[in-house]
Amino acid sequence: MISQTYREAVLALADGTIFRGAAIGADGLSVGEVVFNTALTGYQEILTDPSYARQIVTLTYPHIGNVGVNTEDEESDVIWAAGLVIRDLPLLASNFRSQESLDEYLKAKGILGIADIDTRKLTRILRQTGAQSGCIMAGDIDDQEALEAARKFSGLKGMDLAKEVTTGATYPWQEHSWTLESGYQVQKPGEGKYKVVAYDYGVKRNILRMLVDRDCELVVVPAQTSAEEVLAMRPDGVFLSNGPGDPEPCDYAIKAIQEILETRTPVFGICLGHQLLALASGAKTTKMKFGHHGANHPVEDIENNVVMITSQNHGFAVDEGSLPENLIATHRSLFDGSLQGIHRTDKAAFSFQGHPEASPGPHDAASLFDHFIDLMEVNRQGLAE
Repeated sequence: MISQTYREAVLALADGTIFRGAAIGADGLSVGEVVFNTALTGYQEILTDPSYARQIVTLTYPHIGNVGVNTEDEESDVIWAAGLVIRDLPLLASNFRSQESLDEYLKAKGILGIADIDTRKLTRILRQTGAQSGCIMAGDIDDQEALEAARKFSGLKGMDLAKEVTTGATYPWQEHSWTLESGYQVQKPGEGKYKVVAYDYGVKRNILRMLVDRDCELVVVPAQTSAEEVLAMRPDGVFLSNGPGDPEPCDYAIKAIQEILETRTPVFGICLGHQLLALASGAKTTKMKFGHHGANHPVEDIENNVVMITSQNHGFAVDEGSLPENLIATHRSLFDGSLQGIHRTDKAAFSFQGHPEASPGPHDAASLFDHFIDLMEVNRQGLAE
């Protein structure tokens, strides 16, 4: 119990449920869609993943904060999650890479959190009723005010968040994946074999690193960049990143992807990018009951008849029944049967709903990056003939 040493906080759900616990992080009020994530590790990567914008994240693993935080494990410069809900916050963080405690980190970033509540009960509520709006309040507590704030939040349906979390300007990315021996190494000029333009709808840094590891020369562009601007860079491939919110309102992205698909340029999408590729190809998306958030989700690779354990973070999904003839299903969730991957039959374009870069999570699906490289190589050879 940490309540004896921490000030009080409440979590109010739109259905009227009130949880009382200990405040961690900043004081104030924060609202968002309350979801649960089943990953055992990677809380810092989860908090800084832009895909969690406007979401209050409940971590089901009971001990969070044991290893502290550090500057190397951030997936973006800020915490995008609207709040954090955990069971137990350790009073001591212990790890050779730790630079500060989770509580100190949240305070420095101005993010609210609540600990010392029954996260099993909360998760059961979310599983039964679906993800719902909620409010964390810390400092001066007013249950009714928190409840009213939760009920005023309309949810993520119809919300275009990609343009809110995207970069403000085009930039190159040259950093490789982290290693224990040397940390992050930087790609040298001229080392990149394939020029890739990455649309930033809320991209995680580790995705970019995985592409650099595969000899890609990366240029990251804002979400609303036109296809004309991207194609003028003469890329070998175009990457569509992960991101938060509802894909349907992202008309600018859907239009740009459709124009890129009219060329021979290979396209690879992840998470929100997967949903946008599907919409650009004529399929439909739908809001899920409580989504997929975790690092242990089994997914079937349909063509190869193998199972991958994957990292997942999405509240919307592509409706498999809406796929046009030129889209085939390549992957399917073994938890609920939802569609996890698609491939165009008439274009060098494919996408995956989960996160093959993990961070946190397993690397079973990392070969999808290799498939993107293969498509670019085949296309390059075809253009040379």
